[in-house]
Amino acid sequence: MQQLFPQPVDDVDPILLYAADDRPAPADRPWVMMNMIASADGGISLDGVSGGLGGPADKAVFTAIRGVADVILVASGTVLAENYRKPQTPAAVQEQRTHRGQKPIPELAIVTGSLSLPDDHRVFEGHRPIIVTHGAAPADRRAALADRAELLDAGAEAVDLAAALRLLHRRGARVVLLEGGPSLNGQMVQAGLVDELCLSMSPMLIGGESSRIVRGRGDAVPTAMDLQRILHQDGLTFHRYTRR
Repeated sequence: MQQLFPQPVDDVDPILLYAADDRPAPADRPWVMMNMIASADGGISLDGVSGGLGGPADKAVFTAIRGVADVILVASGTVLAENYRKPQTPAAVQEQRTHRGQKPIPELAIVTGSLSLPDDHRVFEGHRPIIVTHGAAPADRRAALADRAELLDAGAEAVDLAAALRLLHRRGARVVLLEGGPSLNGQMVQAGLVDELCLSMSPMLIGGESSRIVRGRGDAVPTAMDLQRILHQDGLTFHRYTRR
């Protein structure tokens, strides 16, 4: 993999590169990095999933980015659309994480106010994820999922994402990786909770009605970002931005 910016380097290891980046978290919450892939015309999915936009290079960067996270935060709709499972972390990355004082595998935290995940979804196989919900979530669904997941109430009647991050911080999370979908991303951006954007750009034009990486309601809330790095392989580019 090549580095194009800030200085050209012919061969870099994305796992070492992302692990070495500085992520100074605020005092009361983790550092939040958002990772998404988009086509050249801004679409984020083909036939409802993102996999068709990537390839081996994107998977390598995806593994590197997940390798630095303590918690992966994702909306339940994305879990269903992308058929999530327990995070898969290569043995070499697990060893590096342990050396850094992290758990070998990042935790998965699923945001859902309705607790509508199917009880038999593969995300629960060999794995007890965190479910971020709120105090008014349906009692029957709470009981159904209590043995399959750790439930965190962040908010009384709706999920409060800032409160969710504080709860994850108290559990020891220093870096949270946000993987979407666009509505959850939009809420995080609207609340000023995104510190880093890792954006993979696919050399495709896909047209159609695909969403963009962030979808929100109400007025736009501009967040100035600084470009820190661009990597390139197989026509894909991988951009790392941090909040100014």
